[in-house]
This record gives sequence, C-alpha cells and structure tokens, in this order.
Amino acid sequence: MDLFNDTRRTTDGIRVGIGGWTYAPWRDNFYPKGLVQRRELEYASRHVGAIEINGTYYGAQKPATYAKWRDEAPDGFVFSAKAPMRIMQSRQLAMTGPQVEDFVGGIAELGAKLGPIVWQFDAGLRLDRDAFAAFCALLPAQAGGHRLRHVLDVRDPAFVDADYLALARRHGFATVYTDSPDYPSFADVTADFVYARLMRTRGDIATGYPDDELAAWAARARLWAAGGEPADLPKLEAMPAPAMPREVFVYFISAAKARNPAAAMALMARLAQGCP
Repeated sequence: MDLFNDTRRTTDGIRVGIGGWTYAPWRDNFYPKGLVQRRELEYASRHVGAIEINGTYYGAQKPATYAKWRDEAPDGFVFSAKAPMRIMQSRQLAMTGPQVEDFVGGIAELGAKLGPIVWQFDAGLRLDRDAFAAFCALLPAQAGGHRLRHVLDVRDPAFVDADYLALARRHGFATVYTDSPDYPSFADVTADFVYARLMRTRGDIATGYPDDELAAWAARARLWAAGGEPADLPKLEAMPAPAMPREVFVYFISAAKARNPAAAMALMARLAQGCP
C-alpha cells in the first residue's frame, strides 16, 4: 500500500508547485521524519501539483534519470524544467540547434509528465535581437509525440519590450511573470498558458505568505485560467490578450525556501475549496 496520501490537486487547470525536491530544511517541516532521501520525490509529487527542476540549468541529465523521475511521480503530475545555461549563454545563440535537440531529446523521457521548459537568460547577458529571434525559431513544437511548451525568462530589463512580447506571441511561448523586485516583472499574456514564479515567501509565516496575499494569488490564478488578466499586476502593454481558457502554473521559488511547500499546499487548498 502507498505510504503517502495523494493530496495533489489540479483545480480548473491551475497547477501549483515548488522548485526542486531536495532541500535539507524540508526534512524538518515538509517531509515526514525518517523518510529516506530517495523517496523524497515520491512524497513531494503527491503533495504538490508540479515541480520545477532547477538542476537541469546546471547540466542536462541522462534520459534514464528523467525516466526514473517520471516513474516515481504519479499520473497527472507535471515537471517543468530549466534548460541548461550553456545553451542560453552561448556566444553563437543562433547556432545552438544541436544542443537544444540533445536536451529536448533527453527530457522527452518524462513523456506526458513533461510540462513547460524554461529558457532563462540571466541579467548581464548581451542579447542580439536577430540571434535571439533565430534561437526562438530553433525550439521544437513537440518531442516524443508530446506537445512542448516553452517559457522565455529574459532578465535584462532593456531587452524586455513590445518587440520581445510580439516575438513570444508569434511562437506561442509564455513569458515568466516573476513576483520579485530583482527581475523584470510583467504579466502580459503571450501564450495559451501562464507561468508565474512567486518569490516573496517569508520565514516568519508558517505558510510563507499571509492569508490575504494567498487569497489574492488564488483570485489571480482563477482569472488567468478563465481567460482574463489581473488588473493589479504590471504589464508592458495595455492590449488585452485573447480571452480563452488557459492552463496556469504557479511556483513558489527561492526567497524563504523552507516555507515554499507550505505556501504551495496552502494555495492549493484555497483553490480546491473555492476560497478567495
């Protein structure tokens, strides 16, 4: 019999998750006492709706590793993943097709559990517009018989403008909404899904966020999923996105990381109960 209660929830197309699953402080406030490390993914994937894999940013894994993760997570669970930084930091960005193909071919082992792939361009990278456009054209629409969803996370404020949004829309790529003062923060919708990274958890609050802020995020997630756009989030353009149902991914990342699982589960509970 499964030792874990499967409390993951996907409510109205909204998935709530965390970044990674191996973090020592979680062994004191998230994982059951005595749970062996090799079972942490099994446990985490039954208590949140998605996990963003950060380790792939530092190096792609072997296909067998992705297959192992796939098999440890339950049906209906989704992994997002950061692409390897060596691709985004290449001085010949428009020529990275083989590296893109190699990474995508491996991570396709996640099968139906593969969620959005995040292409993170850190602040300080000098991006050429033409090379960036050529790079976007390299990103495949599918792999292993599954649709691929791509997310652009450009952290150079000077690059993030109307032309950037138009390029993302042309390809059907999402752009990250980052709730942080440290990175460009804008909520323009550019795809048929929304990708939000919440980075303001506080260590002195058991659920990471106070109740009123969790309520606000529940309302925003529902509005995104229903085809609308939150009026209280910053945008680069006034033009509204086409109204259509969307899948929504909300991740609690960084900040007071020890609180992120509790924050995710608190938001999932609100969504499942229909709480504001």
